[in-house]
Amino acid sequence: MSKVLTRSAGNAQETQRTRRRRSLMAVQVAGELMITLGVIAVLFVAWQLWWTNVEADAAQGAAVKQFVQEHQVSGPADPAAAAPAVPAVPVDPAATPVGTAPAHGAAIGVIYIPRFGADYSRPVIEGTSRDVIDTLGLGRYAGTAMPGAVGNFVMAGHRQTHGAVLDNIHTLVPGDKIYVQTADGFYTYVFRNQEIVLPDQTEVLAPVPMQPGVAPEQRLLTLTSCNPRFGSEERIIAYSVFDSWQPLSAGPPVAIAQQLAALQGKG
Repeated sequence: MSKVLTRSAGNAQETQRTRRRRSLMAVQVAGELMITLGVIAVLFVAWQLWWTNVEADAAQGAAVKQFVQEHQVSGPADPAAAAPAVPAVPVDPAATPVGTAPAHGAAIGVIYIPRFGADYSRPVIEGTSRDVIDTLGLGRYAGTAMPGAVGNFVMAGHRQTHGAVLDNIHTLVPGDKIYVQTADGFYTYVFRNQEIVLPDQTEVLAPVPMQPGVAPEQRLLTLTSCNPRFGSEERIIAYSVFDSWQPLSAGPPVAIAQQLAALQGKG
């Protein structure tokens, strides 16, 4: 009887040891899986916040250079040069040229925002789908105004990834100048104000923002991006008002003259 009990106790102990080994193995496997998933998550974040910016910066820089070199400024590119032969502000605002919207994915022009840095320039592309804003920078919402037109010229761009073209949108202060170069010339806008809205508040795209159905009288430029900087629960909206236009033959606005000269290989 005692031998039977001894064998039973031994079998029970062996069973416990086997279960313990299996539990330890399960914990070890689970731990390794968690580490692997953690590494994948870190790599994904690094890809999102670093590599997508590297790729987009290269694509956007090439697009900017291509545009400015295809549309050479014939006037003075040196801010110390003689004053332009034509006035920066047309006598009749209605004379401001307004281009035709190009095909989806085509370049409209280049935007310069000195507040974002002395060398900040990004392409302005037709469309706001992922193939545009994930690679080429700022995309114009189809159906909104073109540069210089009465109404609302609206663009969207990422804040932290894919070039982070609007990462510093929150730093704009009233009076800041925003310049848009097209095949027709340079459009100058002056930043007015910002607001935070929910993602479904598409009224910001209206010709008169937040007032759908109202006929526009102003020429606006509106920048839209995600908010907060590392989230997308809201949208940050920056409004600017048209100030002036000057043709390529007049040379660029003084504030971006040196930058443009460098892009054209003249600096």
